[in-house]
Amino acid sequence: MQMGVMPPLSFSICRFTALLLLLLSTFPCRGFEFQEATIDDIQLAFREGSLTSRRLVEFYLTQIRALNPLLHAVIEVNPDALRQAELADRERWSGRRPCGGLHGIPVLLKDNIATRDRLNTTAGSFALLGSKAPGDAGVVRRLRRAGAVILGKANMAEWANFRSLDAPSSWSARGGQGLVLEAIVGFDQRDAVATKAASKYIPRGGYKQFLKLDGLRGKRIGILRAFFSFSNGSVQQKVFEEHFNTMRQKGAFLIDNLEIANLSIILDPTQSGEEVALLAEFKMALNSYLSELSSSPVRSLSDVIAFNDNHRIEWIISLTQERVEEFGQLVFLAAQNTAGIGPAEKSAIARMTQLSIQGLERLMMENKLDAVVAGDIGVTAVLAIGGYPGISVPAGYGNAGVPFGICFGGVKGSEPKLIEMAYAFEQATLVRKPPSFKK
Repeated sequence: MQMGVMPPLSFSICRFTALLLLLLSTFPCRGFEFQEATIDDIQLAFREGSLTSRRLVEFYLTQIRALNPLLHAVIEVNPDALRQAELADRERWSGRRPCGGLHGIPVLLKDNIATRDRLNTTAGSFALLGSKAPGDAGVVRRLRRAGAVILGKANMAEWANFRSLDAPSSWSARGGQGLVLEAIVGFDQRDAVATKAASKYIPRGGYKQFLKLDGLRGKRIGILRAFFSFSNGSVQQKVFEEHFNTMRQKGAFLIDNLEIANLSIILDPTQSGEEVALLAEFKMALNSYLSELSSSPVRSLSDVIAFNDNHRIEWIISLTQERVEEFGQLVFLAAQNTAGIGPAEKSAIARMTQLSIQGLERLMMENKLDAVVAGDIGVTAVLAIGGYPGISVPAGYGNAGVPFGICFGGVKGSEPKLIEMAYAFEQATLVRKPPSFKK
């Protein structure tokens, strides 16, 4: 697998994210309150006998049945989830294996994370419905090893919104923090180059040790005002200024009005080199993944393009279609036109590296920063092209009640500091509110 931007489907740990299911309610279970329960709360209830993994999974399945018609958040539930939960309960009662952490905890995986079970892995596309992966993704192997219950697959924008420039970011043909990170990081033979390089940053003792209430104390944090361009008097502008004051009160040193060199170029994928590299790596990674599937309706990007063309106006399952006439597949066609990593792609990758070194890295070094903060998702482009970590936590709610976040970002290997800062900020502000739903 080539280095660079993440493909939509792969067995590599670096190319996956896991989404822990936390559907919230006050539904009681022998005295246990599910609303806002943490993993530690759940594990304590397991040990005290007031909760079992099976009852926990049954509760979440009930919540999915009740809320999914409104939210469309879960694309598929695992028919073996209850069996996995019962196994976790037996292991806990027998004492055959160490429990705690993610053991017996239900987890949802994004629909581009491969599993070798009865779940589909489709990246939200009908083209891959019914395909069978020859093995679990590296992150899934680690979750199973930790004893997690794979509850199902979470919905996602089809092909991670990569097929077309015109499709809504939430559209899918099919579906219309410390503990988890600790469980999934590590070397993956299927992505040996990238994960070997990343493994040197994994701290001895894991990540949970960095969940510190005083994690902001003494930290130097740079404010990237380019990503806080909210009008004066707006909810966001007022909230973020309050948050900056909170950080200062918690002992952080804030350096304001910092600018990343060549930011306009970094944010333009056609100028930064990101587009050139991404298209080529997407085709290579997808073709590699599809060729290794045990069974699949499609075996290459060209097959996927043909499938979409053949189903552009045909109604499929629940009156859903690929909607090629409406959204097209321009990005797929551009990717299909690439021919691997040649001089142009190597030059693009080198350009992103230089922009990152002369941009974020230089800014942080010259100002002796532990992190930067941003209030706009545009900062993800800065982090992505350099391979830098970032953590987003709740920051507030807009006029319509839509939540918005704040991102703490840093250079490679800064995850421990970012976890300290993000956790301390989250605990100091307690912004997040349990969701409510109106049918």
